[in-house]
Amino acid sequence: MADFDIDTRGLDRFHGELEDLKKLFPNEAKRLMRASGNHARKIVLRRAKASVIEDTGDYFKSIKRGRVWVKNGEYKVRTYSRSRHAHLLEYGHRMVGPEPNKKELGFVLGFHVFDKAAKEINQKWNGILEKEFDKIMSKL
Repeated sequence: MADFDIDTRGLDRFHGELEDLKKLFPNEAKRLMRASGNHARKIVLRRAKASVIEDTGDYFKSIKRGRVWVKNGEYKVRTYSRSRHAHLLEYGHRMVGPEPNKKELGFVLGFHVFDKAAKEINQKWNGILEKEFDKIMSKL
């Protein structure tokens, strides 16, 4: 029978690097989703500034990117508005007169900023993820 030795130093090092990458991946995945959520926020903000007429700018300042979370093995991130009147601008509202009789004067149509931005984000999402993934992989 022939005797032989296998040099496993390179294999052991590769196995260690693979384990390190497994440990790093959740953080990198969250970083990837955070960066792509920022891109989504910019798209929503651009869409809002194009369609909404705002006096104070509070609505624009209130558009935020949420925290990344994992649900059923999928990483998720959301973009939302913290403004108290955001739902009125988004979906529309009744226009009501002054206090004594509160006569309804009509209905103000909503701008549907998030719906329109969602369509644009869905079209660009793969490109955004690829670009951010390339940035992260170049750092590793």
